[in-house]
Amino acid sequence: MSFKICLRPFIAVLAALGALLAVAALATANSALAAEGQANGMAATLGRGVNVLGYDPIWKDPAKARFKPRYYKMLHDSGFQTIRVNLHAFAFMNDAGKLDRSWLETLDTVIDRATAAGLNVILDEHDYRFCQDDVAGCRTRLLAFWDEIGTRYRDRPKSVFFEILNEPHGALTPALWNGLLSEALAVVRKTNPARGVIVGPANYNSFRSLDTLSLPKDDRNLIVTVHYYDPFPFTHQGATWTTPSRKDLLGVTWGSDADRKAIDKDFSTVAAWAKAHDRPILVGEFGAYDKGEMGSRVNWTNAVARTAEKNGFAWSYWQFDNDFTLYRSGRDEWVEPIYSALIPGRKPVP
Repeated sequence: MSFKICLRPFIAVLAALGALLAVAALATANSALAAEGQANGMAATLGRGVNVLGYDPIWKDPAKARFKPRYYKMLHDSGFQTIRVNLHAFAFMNDAGKLDRSWLETLDTVIDRATAAGLNVILDEHDYRFCQDDVAGCRTRLLAFWDEIGTRYRDRPKSVFFEILNEPHGALTPALWNGLLSEALAVVRKTNPARGVIVGPANYNSFRSLDTLSLPKDDRNLIVTVHYYDPFPFTHQGATWTTPSRKDLLGVTWGSDADRKAIDKDFSTVAAWAKAHDRPILVGEFGAYDKGEMGSRVNWTNAVARTAEKNGFAWSYWQFDNDFTLYRSGRDEWVEPIYSALIPGRKPVP
């Protein structure tokens, strides 16, 4: 028997191993592409959105609501796909951790009307100020909230999304937030195993803290949110609630080449993180306070929205009314320059 003949079995084995490795590599590549496709799909589903109802009297007395029932369809027909409903739920929770019945019924109506209008709904637990000081109390209330909300809305369509907590910060450090987030996700997944859930990093959902965010790798129904208010002296000029107060800071403009490049750079950082982790991105809040000069506010708002879209991010403008205003509900009219900055090339539905 020749040496050449003896090698034939080994060559056959090597060929088979090579084929198996090629199949495995292809499967891995397809899996990565599928994950990226799923991420891009969730961002596309959320699309263009707006924050609503956070400071509306509707939660205490629906008869006094500023947000009218017709606004849901108006938003949809004006080009918005999603509303992010800001819920200050802890104030409506009793000592046993149960939510007020009338408050829940109001929320039922909000979800029903938004869904009927063709909008996605993000239920955003917005008690970040409470949680910045009292982590233990926050934990008790937040887990109770998602236990009740998860059970109540487990059969709602996939167009209803849950957002665990807005802007964790302060005493809720990145390490503590990762622990609480893990607990809250476990509560949600008991009743909503495939629900789209929105989560963000600590330090006010800052994109600069994305690397501190710890997520379960096998949960692919998570959307990562960041909030964007850079540069802060521009977006919050005239604000009285910041520390320090910016009441007397006025006249800050925006729109230079350097200003625009800063947004490109910041969002490129987010996009790189998203690609590395196969996660969709929602810019869950962005806006420039009404005290700023309108031309600069329009330029900034348009730049943020277009740069988000260029990177495949969904976005949700802060906010419909109250301040950073998109719509003057008292007059029933759009702030058309801000609307056009968000959704160019079309007219809003009155």
